[in-house]
Amino acid sequence: MHKSQGGMGFKDLSAFNLAMLGKQGSKFQTESESLVSCIFKAHYFPNRTYLMTTIGHNLSNVWCIILHARFIVCGGVRWNISSGTCIPILDEPWLHNGECIDGNILGGHFVCNASINCLLDPHVKRWNEPVVRQVFNEDLTSKILNTPLFE
Repeated sequence: MHKSQGGMGFKDLSAFNLAMLGKQGSKFQTESESLVSCIFKAHYFPNRTYLMTTIGHNLSNVWCIILHARFIVCGGVRWNISSGTCIPILDEPWLHNGECIDGNILGGHFVCNASINCLLDPHVKRWNEPVVRQVFNEDLTSKILNTPLFE
């Protein structure tokens, strides 16, 4: 209901709830040192990120609800590439449009444990175009080379 009618003024309470749950999930990624993030990480996803965790066992209702809203965070999250040392090439949203490179692509086994810094020129802050062209097909090469690098 509208505020003038004694309501809280939310147009869609379920959408607002999902937004708040998504915000909490986002904080697991961006504020990983906070007390809440540390507690949830230690209990529910000690060896993974919030975005890559599986359901698990011995779940609380709060965790189930936050995990249910993960699709909101996944829909808008993307890595910003600086050095690229901690970002895996496969199965992470780092391309310009937020896409991932699927681990099942042809030749994916060559880069399965590699990080993005392997695709960067070690002397200058830019993509190592010959390496990118050698490893990936033309479509992925174009997507990679059009992904901006941040300082």
